[in-house]
Amino acid sequence: MKLAHWSAAVVLALASAGSLAARPTSIVFESNAETADGQPYGQYTVNCNDGRSVTLTAWEGNSRWCLGEDGSRDCQKKQIRAAKTACEATSPGRDRTSSQPLPVAAYSR
Repeated sequence: MKLAHWSAAVVLALASAGSLAARPTSIVFESNAETADGQPYGQYTVNCNDGRSVTLTAWEGNSRWCLGEDGSRDCQKKQIRAAKTACEATSPGRDRTSSQPLPVAAYSR
């Protein structure tokens, strides 16, 4: 019986850990632009549920979505997959578009 309880606890812990990952809440178009060599791209901002904002760029007529502005980092074929990757991959200290890191709650007694 203890094995069944322990197994159920492990399954619940693993399932809840996946729900803690940051997820996109909105994707907002910012602007169209061109690279120095004339290649057009669109710039979007992804807002994550943990308060961060991450830049995505759309290349090749919105058929390639990349993290950041250079079009070569973490590219995906679908916008939602790129947005999920952007929210999961960046941490508050590494994100170039967030002006401030998230506050850390401290409790003391």
